[in-house]
Amino acid sequence: MIRLLLALLALCGLAAPLAAEDTGYTLEYEHVAAAGLPEQRISIWLPPGYDAGEGRYPVLYMHDGHNLFDVKKSNFNKIWAADTAMLAAAASGKVEPHIIVGIWAPGEDRYRQYLPRSIYDAAPSALRKQMDTMAQGKVVVSDRYLDWIAGPLRAWVDASFRTRTGRDDTAMIGSSMGGIMSCYAFLERPEVFGRAGCVSSHWPAVDPRQYETNPAAVSGLWDAYFAAKLGKPDGRRVWLDHGTATLDAFYAPYQQVVDARLAKAGWQKGRDWESKVYEGAEHEENAWAARLPEIFVWLLGK
Repeated sequence: MIRLLLALLALCGLAAPLAAEDTGYTLEYEHVAAAGLPEQRISIWLPPGYDAGEGRYPVLYMHDGHNLFDVKKSNFNKIWAADTAMLAAAASGKVEPHIIVGIWAPGEDRYRQYLPRSIYDAAPSALRKQMDTMAQGKVVVSDRYLDWIAGPLRAWVDASFRTRTGRDDTAMIGSSMGGIMSCYAFLERPEVFGRAGCVSSHWPAVDPRQYETNPAAVSGLWDAYFAAKLGKPDGRRVWLDHGTATLDAFYAPYQQVVDARLAKAGWQKGRDWESKVYEGAEHEENAWAARLPEIFVWLLGK
C-alpha cells in the first residue's frame, strides 16, 4: 500500500505543470517606439533561474516574435516553441541558456522592414518594381530596423537585463524574410552579431509564385553582396537551411550560390558555417520548430 501511494504521488508530480523556475517566463512590451519605423512590440523570454541568480546571459534576437512562444498570439496557430527548444538545447549541456528577444512583425509593414536595403538598392529596375509592389509603395526600412536593433533596442535590453554584451554572445535568427534579415544583420554588423541563423531564407526577395523571377540574376545579387561584406570568420558562425516543399522548394539554387561563396571566402563548413536541406519540410512554423533545437546546438553551442 505504501509503495502504491508513493507511485501515485510520483505520477501526480510528473503530471503537474512545470513552474516558471523550470520553464522560464515571458515578458511583453507593447507600443514600443522606434525612430523611422512602425510601432514595435517585443516578447522577452527569461530562462529558468534568472530571478534566483546573479549570472549574466547571452542574448538571442528573433524576428516574428508573435510566432515564437504562444499559439494564441500566433498568425497561423503554429509556433516555433523557441523557449522549449532553448530548454532542450540547454539540457544537452552544449548550449548556455539565452535570453530570447522576440521582435513582432509589424503587420503589413513586415516586408519592407525585413527586405535588406542593400539588396533593394542593388536590384535591377524590373526586380525593384516588384519589390515596390510587395512593399505597397512604401519605403524599404530594413536599414532603420537594423540600426534600431543594434542600437537603442540592444542598449535597452543590456541595461534592463543581466546580459553578456560581447559579439559572440549576441545572435540573431529568423525565417523566410526574417532569414534574409538575419543574414543582413550578420553581414552589416559583424561587430555586434557573432551568430546568425538564416532559416528558410527567402532569397528570391519577391514571391516566385506571383512574379516571373530570374534566379541566376538574383543569385548574382546575393553572391556580390556576400563577397563584399563577408570578411574573415574570426570566430563568427552562420547557419543556413531550407526545406524542399511549398515555398522552400524555390530556395536551393540561391542557397547553393551563398554556400559556394562562403567556401570560396575561406569559411570552413561545420565550424564557421552550416548549410542543411530538410527533405519534405515545408515553409511553416512547425517545420522550423522541429529543427530549432538542432539549430540552437550548432549555432549557439559553447
